[in-house]
Amino acid sequence: MDLVLACADSYILTPRVYPATWPEDDPFRQIISLFVITIMGATVLYFLFATLSYYVLFDHSLMKHPQFLEDQVQREIKHAVLSLPWMGLPTVAIFFAEVRGYSKLYDNVGDSSCGWFGVIFSMLSFLLFTDMCIYWIHRFLHHKLLYKRFHKPHHTWKIPTPFSSHAFHPLDGFLQSIPYHIYPFLFPLHKVTYLGLYVFVNIWSISIHDGNDRVPDVLREIINGSAHHTDHHLYFDYNYGQYFTLWDRIGGSYKTPSTFEGQGPHAYLKKLSNGHGDKKILGDDEVKNK
Repeated sequence: MDLVLACADSYILTPRVYPATWPEDDPFRQIISLFVITIMGATVLYFLFATLSYYVLFDHSLMKHPQFLEDQVQREIKHAVLSLPWMGLPTVAIFFAEVRGYSKLYDNVGDSSCGWFGVIFSMLSFLLFTDMCIYWIHRFLHHKLLYKRFHKPHHTWKIPTPFSSHAFHPLDGFLQSIPYHIYPFLFPLHKVTYLGLYVFVNIWSISIHDGNDRVPDVLREIINGSAHHTDHHLYFDYNYGQYFTLWDRIGGSYKTPSTFEGQGPHAYLKKLSNGHGDKKILGDDEVKNK
């Protein structure tokens, strides 16, 4: 994040916002700047990629599903916009620690003992590490003592759209983002790679909420795509993973997506159009918490 902060200081903040007498490395100034950059950046990423996904990839016929809520898209956006600043507050503390040099982020490929191999390997290890951590954090948030208070708001959206991707309770959203931020404090990571992965995980979060499964057949058993995550929203106890199905298989929570078996939301809509199927169906979490 220090690369983004340095760029903002050079082109915007120092010449146009802050007084010239306020040093760029002043801690209080850095915290203010990081908060603004974090909230603005997250908001731009959310609206840019969720909007593109909504209009280009999301199947709007899903809005006819009986579990698609009235004014759902507007409610998802409102929820996300209200939550993002609160999720950003603790995130800024982590970014501040990075900027002050407490992480293992490095500037140049030559700083890695393994060169380009180290950069490439760190991308894979980042995905594997964060996938493992998010699986257990996500599953922990489904515990009965936490679910209703923190995670249930995200399960309001039984048939999610790309705009539901960031519509979390703030603590829920922050907890599930922690693995992304602690990785560079535990393992070496190139700064530009870290920024690229930060953008990637935001796009991925949007993609698994778009209801458009694009995973090649050969990878369907490995990659946790939108079909898997849609079933998580519908059936509650399955498919907690973020990128891969590995930890769901290890943890006994893997479920073959109903879409792959011809029984997903699209198949249900087809039954309705043919005069079959109930007008109202309950997800497992609704049954448990009625």
